Amino acid sequence: MTLNIHLIFNNLRFFSSVFSLVEKAVIRSIEAFPGPPAHFLFGHVFEFKQDGTDLFKAVEWGKQYPYAFPIWFGPSLCFLNINHPDYAKTILTSTEPKDDFVYRFLQTWIGDGLLVSKGQKWFRHRRLLTPGFHYDVLKPYVQLMSQSAKTMLDKWESYAHTDKTFELFEHVSLMTLDTILQCAFSCKTNCQTEGGNNAYIKAVYELSDLANFRFRTFPYHSDLIFYLSPHGYRYRNACKVAHAHTENVIKKRKEALTEETELGRTQAKRYQDFLDILLFARDENQQGLSDEDLRAEVDTFMFEGHDTTASGISFLLYCLACHPEHQNICREEILQVLGGRDTMEWEDLSKIPYTTMCIKEALRLYPPVPGVARKTTKQYTFFDGRTLPAGFHVAVSVFGIHRNPVVWENPNVFDPLRFLPENVSKRSPHAFVPFSAGPRNCIGQTFAMNEMKVVTALTLKRYQLIEDLHFQPKMVARLILRSLNGVHIKIRPVDPQVWEKS
Repeated sequence: MTLNIHLIFNNLRFFSSVFSLVEKAVIRSIEAFPGPPAHFLFGHVFEFKQDGTDLFKAVEWGKQYPYAFPIWFGPSLCFLNINHPDYAKTILTSTEPKDDFVYRFLQTWIGDGLLVSKGQKWFRHRRLLTPGFHYDVLKPYVQLMSQSAKTMLDKWESYAHTDKTFELFEHVSLMTLDTILQCAFSCKTNCQTEGGNNAYIKAVYELSDLANFRFRTFPYHSDLIFYLSPHGYRYRNACKVAHAHTENVIKKRKEALTEETELGRTQAKRYQDFLDILLFARDENQQGLSDEDLRAEVDTFMFEGHDTTASGISFLLYCLACHPEHQNICREEILQVLGGRDTMEWEDLSKIPYTTMCIKEALRLYPPVPGVARKTTKQYTFFDGRTLPAGFHVAVSVFGIHRNPVVWENPNVFDPLRFLPENVSKRSPHAFVPFSAGPRNCIGQTFAMNEMKVVTALTLKRYQLIEDLHFQPKMVARLILRSLNGVHIKIRPVDPQVWEKS
């Protein structure tokens, strides 16, 4: 027993000395960047309470350190947190890979797909997948988006005459899942009307929360410790549900294409979708995606294509509920464009400029992806002369950049006019990066913007959105931006005759 105690003590002392050496090396490399005081062992971990204030705490730190500052997670893991567009430009315009620490926690879930892959594999996949987002492919999706939105809005009739508050994030998540399944995978489901909680969406929530919790819990950085923990057990079970869902989608499509030999024949039967392009994609050597790569890209797009968009739409509708003056202008614009129609068409998307400005302003205040991470492969010198060595972790805080008072006047105020062309031209292009920027920007950003326009238009045509002051969202970063207490609004039916006369 005494021997074991001595052994444990010696091991702890050894690891403590190792951490001390690592910490000193990191401190030397980051000494040009002052930041908020950190605990010698836990860093800034306990500064983040996970109570809806964490994102704003980082914004407050950014006022003292307006370009970048270090954030420590444990004794040796440090990220340079960037919250200014001029610093973000240096990193985002490079071809640096995603950070191999943060994103590796996602690999057992979404595989080595476009989100986390790097080097030649990322370049090859990006090239193979890009045709899936050409406007000819996106065009037929608008009608499907309208159908999915209409299903959701039909469900909302039960709230429209009660003056009761309801939580909309769950509704919107089901709608965006329904949309992505129909648009990208030609898979029709009843996920919006089948009742109960959707197993796949529950799994995505679980995986997002656990990945975030693992990142913040230093011992869980060890694969073995996490694997043996109750949280690791829950993570594996949620992975099984998510993987079963995507495997079923792929299986059904392969069965449907059993007798097909070329893409042209599938196009003759229906529109060409994202899964078609994945299955038929070939590089210059006529090599397609392996089964493993195929599932990774489907898992990635299934998650990113519905969850991020659900966040964006939910907070957008909340913003419009809080600002009826802007909501009314959008509604007038939309009713004029639709002219009595109940669905959006491709040509309509470019005819609602004020609504588009409101969408962008909501994305500024509530970016669906609040931050992205990179790892430097070479030394970088920023515009002010400070340098960062190779091998360093960098976090580009999208939320911090979007609310930086040095960049934005009255940054917490909802003001769509910030996105008038003459105002946009005065800002850095990296002041507004809800879809990231540079070579690794979001490949599906046009798809997401189109869906946000369609859902906003059809919602405002049908309902007046009303804020409930008793329910203000408590924002947390869970891979995507979520609210601890949900996103709540009230709705009332829009009287068409009133708006026709106004």
